[in-house]
Amino acid sequence: MQEQYSWLKKVQSPKVIAEAMAFYGVTEIVGPKHNATIMGWAKTLNMENTYNADEIAWCGLFVAIVVKNANFEPVKAPLWARNWASFGTKQTTAKLGDILVFSRGTGGHVGFYVGEDKEAYHVLGGNQSNMVNVTRILKTRLLAIRRCPWKIAEPKEVKKIMLDAKGQISKNEA
Repeated sequence: MQEQYSWLKKVQSPKVIAEAMAFYGVTEIVGPKHNATIMGWAKTLNMENTYNADEIAWCGLFVAIVVKNANFEPVKAPLWARNWASFGTKQTTAKLGDILVFSRGTGGHVGFYVGEDKEAYHVLGGNQSNMVNVTRILKTRLLAIRRCPWKIAEPKEVKKIMLDAKGQISKNEA
């Protein structure tokens, strides 16, 4: 884990970040074998019939398992990243734990906001270089910011986070 993100190991709230960090480093297996953890997410979400190989884009699957584990209801057809633009409540400013939806050609990418710099969001997500990690994604690719539908009160940790612009900017998260 990059040092500038080591603080994420200690985050307890918002719960989606704590749940996502539990999977940090999970990596897809290229070839005929598949990562049992990733395939287990599909089974837990009753998606094993539509998701049967970890070579299938799994950023939406990752967000769905994290959201479910944090006691929220995932969107319908969560494998389609752009479907996450209907989750929770629409926001204009990203804050810790928000779901960010990005364009990626005609498709999309989805992950969790952990910070930003002048030109990029720092996104905790799955299927980023075939693994769960934090990746910088250009702000110009952003399609939607969605906040979890908090049942009681929004955690005080849900705030804007400014980070140093370290690391390359992703052009294709797969």
